[in-house]
Amino acid sequence: MMNRKNILRIIALLFVITLTVILVINRDSVKQLEALGYPGIFLASLLTNATLILPIPGVLITSAMGAVFNPFWVALASSSGATVGEISGYLAGFSGQAVVENKKWYEKIENWMRKYGDVTILVLALIPNPAFDAAGMTAGVLKMPIHKFLIYCFIGKTLKMLAFAYGGFLIGKQAGG
Repeated sequence: MMNRKNILRIIALLFVITLTVILVINRDSVKQLEALGYPGIFLASLLTNATLILPIPGVLITSAMGAVFNPFWVALASSSGATVGEISGYLAGFSGQAVVENKKWYEKIENWMRKYGDVTILVLALIPNPAFDAAGMTAGVLKMPIHKFLIYCFIGKTLKMLAFAYGGFLIGKQAGG
C-alpha cells in the first residue's frame, strides 16, 4: 500500500509532465501573452520556465519587452513569473527522487549544493543556461526548504532579467533613433 508521501510525489510528477506537454503543444500561444503588458510578461515568463523537457527562451521575451515597456518593471514581472515557474522543477525533484538520483548531472549539482548551498541556486538562476531545471530538481530531491529555493531563485532571475530587459531597451533605443 502506498503511503501519503509517495502519492503526493506521483501527483506532483504527473502535474509537471501534464504542464510540460500543454506548454509544448501551445508554445505559440505563449507569445500572445505579451500583448497583455506586465501581467502578460509575468504569465509568459511563468509558462516558459515551467516546462522541463523543451525549454522555451523566455529571456528573448524579456529583451523584446524591455524595448517596449519600462525595463525595470519588465525585469520584475519576468523574474517573478520565472521564479514561480521554476516550482515545476522543484516539484519534479521532490516527486521523482529515484529518477534524478542516477543521472550524472545530478551528482555534480548535488555536490555543488551540499558544498555551496543556496549560492548554487542563485548563480545558476543568474546565468542563462538549461542546467537550472536540474538545480531545481536537485533542490526538490534534497528537500531544500521551498522558501529558500524561491528567494535565491528570485534574486538570481531578477539580476538576469534586468540585464536582458535593459539590453533590449538599449537595442530598441539605438534602432529607434
